[in-house]
Amino acid sequence: MSRIGRLPVKIPAGVTVELKGAELSVKGPKGLLSRTIPDHVSFDIGADEVKVSRVNDSKPARARHGLARALTQNMVTGVSEGFTKELELFGVGYKAKVSGRTLNMSLGFSHPIEFEIPEGIEVSVARTEITVKGIDKELVGQTAAQIRGFRKPDAYKGKGVRYKGEHIRLKAGKAGAVG
Repeated sequence: MSRIGRLPVKIPAGVTVELKGAELSVKGPKGLLSRTIPDHVSFDIGADEVKVSRVNDSKPARARHGLARALTQNMVTGVSEGFTKELELFGVGYKAKVSGRTLNMSLGFSHPIEFEIPEGIEVSVARTEITVKGIDKELVGQTAAQIRGFRKPDAYKGKGVRYKGEHIRLKAGKAGAVG
C-alpha cells in the first residue's frame, strides 16, 4: 500500500471538492482548480476529507495511487492557502521590475529580458527579491524555474538568479602562476 496514497486529504472550511466523471474540481477562497484524474484510482469524497484508493493492485494502479493523492492535496492547499516561490538576484546592476503582465529584468546581458507572466500567477519585486505566487503548485514552480533559467547562478562568482536560501558551491578558479 502506498504510504502517501493511503493518507486522507483533509478538506478545510470553505473548500469544496467535486468529482464529475473523470474531472476533479476543487473550489476555495483563492479560486478554482480542476484536473483530470488518472485511471486506476477512485475517490471517496466525504464531508471533511477525501480518500483515494486504487481499483486493483496492478502496476499502473500502484504507480498512480500516491500521485493522485498528492495532486489532490496540492489542489486543496492551493485554493485555501496558495503557493509561493522566492528568488534572489545576485550581481552588480542586476534588477527587475513588473510592469503590467511583464517582468522586465536586467541581468548583465547587452539586452533587457522581458518575461510574460502566465495567467493565474502574481509576480512582485522588492529590491533584489522576486516573489512568485499562485494557486497551482505546478505553474508556480515552472514560472520560478523559467525566471531562474534566464541567468542561472555562476559557479565561480555566484552571480545570477537563485532560489531564496539556495546555497551555491563556488569553484576555486585559477590558482595562479607558480614559479
